[in-house]
Amino acid sequence: MRSRVQLVIFDCDGVLVDSEHISSRVLATMVRELGLEVSTQQALETFVGRSMAQCCEMIAARLGRALPAGFESEYQTRAHAALASEVTAVAGVESALDALQIPYCVASNGNLEKMTTTLRASGLLAHFEGRLFSIADVARGKPAPDLFLHAARAFGVAPSACAVIEDSPPGVVAGVAAAMTVFGYCAFTPAQRLIDAGAHCTFERMADLPRLLSGMV
Repeated sequence: MRSRVQLVIFDCDGVLVDSEHISSRVLATMVRELGLEVSTQQALETFVGRSMAQCCEMIAARLGRALPAGFESEYQTRAHAALASEVTAVAGVESALDALQIPYCVASNGNLEKMTTTLRASGLLAHFEGRLFSIADVARGKPAPDLFLHAARAFGVAPSACAVIEDSPPGVVAGVAAAMTVFGYCAFTPAQRLIDAGAHCTFERMADLPRLLSGMV
């Protein structure tokens, strides 16, 4: 594959692993336990792509009070247990990774423990060992560009030579702000939401990704 793209940066949840419905279900349940009615679908639309710290701030603002001590750690415990037993790889992603002939990595607003849990449970960890970048690596998570820029620096690749694969508006915004080419994966997210956020193109089948990347000459 000859391409001006020298590095592919994948988001994790919803792009590599089919995890967002699971995590959103757990979060919605915990928010309802606090007395705020939130469905899994509403949690998906509101919180996906944001860091847990950002989610907690938004929930506290809606509640009008601080979250209980230990809310975040309890969420992490419940979510990790659910993900470890239920998560699967996104359809076609392993074949797409095998077809890539350029370096790739993963950069997620999730923490390293969560990424490791979901990638291991889905059978994808071997593809990314030593190439995982998390919210802990930067001062600001997505939608700030810091995480993507950090990954590019780690590989010694200019932002303009990076392709970002994202499925959430905050992630798309981050990729655009990093001056990278953003591919919006829209199997689970309405394509228009990703286009409105600035995605340069959208696609529904992960199997199509190698062909799309090879067209960037």
